Amino acid sequence: MANSIPRRLLSIDIFRAITMLLMIFVNDLWSLTNIPGWLEHVGKNDDGMGLADTVFPAFLFIVGLSIPFAIMARQARGDSQFKILMYIFTRTFALLVMGFFHVNLEDYSKLALIPKPIWQILITVAFFLIWLDYSPSMPKMKKNILQGSGIVLLIILAILFKGDDPVRGTYMRPHWWGILGLIGWAYLLGAVVYLFSKQSLVIITAALLFFLYFNIGVNAGWLDSIDKIKKYIWISGDGSMPALTMAGVLISVIYIKLRNQNKTAQCWWIFTAIAIVMLLAGFYYRPRWGISKIRATPSWVMICTAISIAMFLLLIFLIDIKKKEKWFAIIKPGGTSTLTAYLLPYIHYALINMLGKAFVLPLILRTGGIGIIKSLLYALIIIIITGFLERKRIRLKI
Repeated sequence: MANSIPRRLLSIDIFRAITMLLMIFVNDLWSLTNIPGWLEHVGKNDDGMGLADTVFPAFLFIVGLSIPFAIMARQARGDSQFKILMYIFTRTFALLVMGFFHVNLEDYSKLALIPKPIWQILITVAFFLIWLDYSPSMPKMKKNILQGSGIVLLIILAILFKGDDPVRGTYMRPHWWGILGLIGWAYLLGAVVYLFSKQSLVIITAALLFFLYFNIGVNAGWLDSIDKIKKYIWISGDGSMPALTMAGVLISVIYIKLRNQNKTAQCWWIFTAIAIVMLLAGFYYRPRWGISKIRATPSWVMICTAISIAMFLLLIFLIDIKKKEKWFAIIKPGGTSTLTAYLLPYIHYALINMLGKAFVLPLILRTGGIGIIKSLLYALIIIIITGFLERKRIRLKI
């Protein structure tokens, strides 16, 4: 089986690249004024979703799509079950650490010893030192010194941290783990389920349904009796995050099985059927809890899953069948060095904060349609810089 399936699917890389481009774009919308509401996040108590509300679930879905290919590649190299499990835990830990530092940026105090922009840049530098894709030819001692320096730097920065939230206190604390942390928890659950499922569609489907019904149960109040344990042990996003990831795992495994049997044409109606079921279920539950990313409602999970499946089908057609990968060449680094692309804006925004009013774009470039073009160009420039760094082997690898 492993020999008939590539280590990675180009359509998944391009899907990830498009999603990362959009993530950088929507994360830059805060800098704009007078833009259409459908581009932004919908309010917590509103029923609906904008473009920004579809990006993160698409990324979680892509995490799931990638899991079978990544684990199969390790199995093909002869890695044991235990070694693969340790690899999963290591990746999860890295994402949790980065998410932990990022989420504490929200409470960073102006009274801290190190100004927030500098602290933000330094934690990003530490991430690169620890998780850089070091060349195999680099002397082991040099690599250990660089990684050790990154670890020491993170520890020092954690000690020097000072928060200003009266509830959470002045020390670093996890409270919602940040985007990377949520991805880490969803990845952990999705990867572990897949690893022990032995590609069983029954087990993978059961896991997807479990997370979906857990999410429904939370929203319906069925789990209120155990709500007291939520602060100690819970499923991330009330089940929504791993549900999106497990949906990606399921679609990927179906694709792999059909491809091994030379029946990839069946993907069209199978994936379309799953997407339609998810879409209908999403609208069925909408009157009960509405569509809301912030509240992670079942409708939001299911509708976004349907959108992601449709997007994946389109990219299979364009990339894997019609071989139109050149159309996306300029943004491809966003799919192959994704974490690097995600972290680069943290350095840029910190530098802008340090420069203050000395480097603020004219209001006309931050307003309406012109502002939208500015943010799109900004996202594209970040991806281009990521590609340049990738060619210099400056990219994170976890």
